[in-house]
Amino acid sequence: MLTHLDSQGRANMVDVSDKSSTVRAAVAEALVRMRPQTLQMIVEGDHPKGDVFAVARIAGIQAAKKTSDLIPLCHPLMLTSVKVELSAEGSDAVRIQARCKLSGQTGVEMEALTAASVAALTIYDMCKAVDRGMTIESVRLLEKLGGKSGHFKHSAAQVEGEQ
Repeated sequence: MLTHLDSQGRANMVDVSDKSSTVRAAVAEALVRMRPQTLQMIVEGDHPKGDVFAVARIAGIQAAKKTSDLIPLCHPLMLTSVKVELSAEGSDAVRIQARCKLSGQTGVEMEALTAASVAALTIYDMCKAVDRGMTIESVRLLEKLGGKSGHFKHSAAQVEGEQ
């Protein structure tokens, strides 16, 4: 059942008034593919616009906090933690993992997905002058904890910090 539709099939914001407040967390990721020279420039700190990872990290954090402004039916949330980690993967990619957490009545999956997406878009924006052929891939939810539906973990998930 799609919870964002009312009995007449119209879009509406889900009423979470009767839901219990629980600790909820979500981890999402995105992958940005690029030319090896572009990744090398980022990793070595030679980009003329500055520290690409630092700017993308801040953009992701800011985006998580603004998710309800971007996604019409999302609730505004009081996030207690947003972490965005970026790392070089192989010779031609950057992996982004965004982790959001709160104690509340609704989940934070959209905030984590938005953070990962905007961090990826920021990398593209900062590097497009040298590599317009970059691609953003595999934006997906890796893990979700808390709430009535419990624990979800993507079958192919490798969450940063796990052994």
